[in-house]
Amino acid sequence: MLGFILRRVGLGLVMLFAAVTLMFFLVSVNPESIARTMLGGSATPDAIADRVAEMGLDRPIVVRYGEWLLGLLRGDLGESYVWGTSVNATIAQHLPVTLSIVIGAVLVTAVLAVLLGTTAALRRGWIDRLLQLLAVFGTALPGFLVALLLVTVFAIQLQWFPAIGYTAFAKDPRMWALGLVLPVASICVVATSAAAMQMRAAVIEVGNRDFVRTLRSRGFSERRVVGVHVLRAAAPVVLSVLSLQFVGMLSGVVVVEQIFALQGIGSDALNATTKGDVPVVLGVIVVCVVIVVLVNLAIDLLNAWINPKVRLT
Repeated sequence: MLGFILRRVGLGLVMLFAAVTLMFFLVSVNPESIARTMLGGSATPDAIADRVAEMGLDRPIVVRYGEWLLGLLRGDLGESYVWGTSVNATIAQHLPVTLSIVIGAVLVTAVLAVLLGTTAALRRGWIDRLLQLLAVFGTALPGFLVALLLVTVFAIQLQWFPAIGYTAFAKDPRMWALGLVLPVASICVVATSAAAMQMRAAVIEVGNRDFVRTLRSRGFSERRVVGVHVLRAAAPVVLSVLSLQFVGMLSGVVVVEQIFALQGIGSDALNATTKGDVPVVLGVIVVCVVIVVLVNLAIDLLNAWINPKVRLT
């Protein structure tokens, strides 16, 4: 098990290094474009050149990369070009908003996918057909349209939940929970559809295996067969789907944050991109890549715990 963990951690570090290096060179390769974005389209060539020199972007890109990488290894993401504030402080302030939405959406999606997918696979009939119909609609609906619909109905008309804004958990746990209901629900509608269908297919496939038929023939209760053996055998498929959806949620949360006026790192990345604030963009990318690597590592460890054969890969 230790060797498996070390291999996965090493692979994660390689992926992290490759991703952040690629993003740095893609974002920083054209200093003039960065300065023009910051100054506006009417900026003169002299003004652009002065701005490039002021930010230190006239130096070779390899030198700038080396300095940025050394700062990254020390945990320093640099300072904003626009505001002059610490990127670390900005991300630390806004990261809890994004993580609250994404983690909440993943947990809700996992619970609903297991319940709906397992029920449809075991009961079949009209329940199965209803799930498939809902999955088609859920997959076809754009996330932003779902969010707007939820805001219109449950926030504006019924006034059950706040329409915009975020309340910190330490300040008011009740308002924190209420404020997350609609953003989380807008993501879960689409994510649950795909995950539930994958869970349904996995449960049906596992239920047709010989060892499941043997357990039933020996008199094991259906609850034990499904709850212990079938779900455990089907879990790796669902975990893999959830890990992919987590990445999608992390990127799609930008739209949700804009609709619900939530100041998370998705909004930071969007604002920084429009203003040419490269340090903030790179800081958000680094944090997101670290989160994705950690989530994939956690999924691998869960799969290895569920299925010992995975440890041999």
